[in-house]
Amino acid sequence: MSSSAFVLPSHDDVRARLFAPVTALNTDYARAIDDDRLEAWPDFFVERCEYRITSADNHRANMPIGLMYADSRAMLRDRVAALREASVYERQAYRHVIGAPAILGIEDDAVRAEAPFLVARIMRDGRTTIFATGRYEDRIVNDAGVLRFRSRLVVCDAARIDTLLAIPL
Repeated sequence: MSSSAFVLPSHDDVRARLFAPVTALNTDYARAIDDDRLEAWPDFFVERCEYRITSADNHRANMPIGLMYADSRAMLRDRVAALREASVYERQAYRHVIGAPAILGIEDDAVRAEAPFLVARIMRDGRTTIFATGRYEDRIVNDAGVLRFRSRLVVCDAARIDTLLAIPL
């Protein structure tokens, strides 16, 4: 058997193979939130997951405290139920613009990816403002043939976040 019979894929080959599926995952994720299909949002995560929103300053300082935190799909479902049934907030909608993901590698059977985002908030009266900008830092796994987030860290560029952070980013 020649030594060229088995060739490990290069980092560029892995990135190219994963780019489209990771892009599709981000697109579907954003559409679920933007289309107010929040009940579908938890299904983008594995059962034992992490979802956290923090500021870039806290992230740089390695401060784990976040503005929103969940460590399971059940907690994400509870968040949606609270939004639908218990929370009182002015009706609003989001529009996500997610940049092309950077595939950073594979670690512990998870794809490490990062993507920039911009989220516009549309209020009931039609006012539209830039609500948040930042990046997603993701660990994505194959869960029975479906790509899901093991973790999604939402790192917002601004240290100040509107207190009306009701809908997940």
